[in-house]
Parts: sequence; structure tokens; C-alpha cells
Amino acid sequence: MKLIIGIAGASGVIYGIRMLEILKTIPDVETHLIMSKTGRMNISLETDYAPGDVEDMADRVYKNSNVGAAIASGSFKIDGMIVTACAMKTLSAIVHSHADDLLTRAADVTLKEQRRLVLMPRETPLHVGHCKLMYEAAQLGAVIAPPMPGFYGRPKTIDDMINHNVGRVLDLFDIDANIVKRWQGT
Repeated sequence: MKLIIGIAGASGVIYGIRMLEILKTIPDVETHLIMSKTGRMNISLETDYAPGDVEDMADRVYKNSNVGAAIASGSFKIDGMIVTACAMKTLSAIVHSHADDLLTRAADVTLKEQRRLVLMPRETPLHVGHCKLMYEAAQLGAVIAPPMPGFYGRPKTIDDMINHNVGRVLDLFDIDANIVKRWQGT
């Protein structure tokens, strides 16, 4: 399986980092990483990682300015793309097909080729324009998966909440990373 991981500029880059950490341990998953300028900046602001540490977790890394990269073409076969944490600017660019960098071009290609695109917008509160963009992205075929913690698993740490969200997104690609405490009913 080939997945593109896009780390955009919203707060919450840890979701993309954890996604890469987990996918690195899963056989037969090849990751292609793109980070926006503000995504790279937020890594240093929000975590103890450096952007290079995150790049080392991916199988392939692309500069966001490289719109000629393989993943910019629909002829390059991928299984899907995850954008986390998806900034509202990135969401708007995707919805309006404003593919002026590799991250938004790869997302646009993912949609046009009818492959799974999962967007993890991380913004609050939301105004009606944000809600409209998420609605329009869903109409285009994207899956909207804001990182919202589930409490039925009784998380004890922030890592538990991050893992739950990452695991649920990976479920959308039939990847069971064994990190989700699954609901068993009452």
C-alpha cells in the first residue's frame, strides 16, 4: 500500500508524526511525505522533533515546491492520502482546486483519480465558512476526520487520545495498527 501523508500548517502536527511512526512499523506500507512551510515550522514549535526527524520516518520525502514530483500525477499509483493537521488555508485550496504547491496538487490528484483523501482539519471554533469548506470537500469525495478524542476507551494520556484518532483514520484504509481500544458495547 502507498499512502501520501501531508502535514499542513494547522496546530496538531503530532497527528502526522504519529501516523508516520506507526506506518513505519507496518509491513508493506510505503509512505510519501509532503510538509508545508508552516507544517515544518509547527514541528519545532509543538514537539521535540526536528523536521528532519520527521522526514526520516517516511519512505519518500518531497519538497512542497516540487509540483513536478511523481505524486503530482494521477498516473503514479497510490492508495490514498491523509492531510493532517489540515489547515483551513489548505482545505480551501483543495476545495477550490487551487493546486499551487505539491501538497494541494497531490490532494487534487487524489480526488480526481477517485482515491481516498482523508482530511483532518484541526481548528476551533469553526465559523460557517470553515463548515462550508468541509461540506464542499465531502461533496468532492474527501473524508472529513477532525481529530476529536473518543472517551469510551477511557484514555489516560494525551498519547492515548492521539493514537485513537490516528488509529481510526488508518481504519479508513483497512490498516489495523492495534492502537484503538474498540467499543465492545454495553
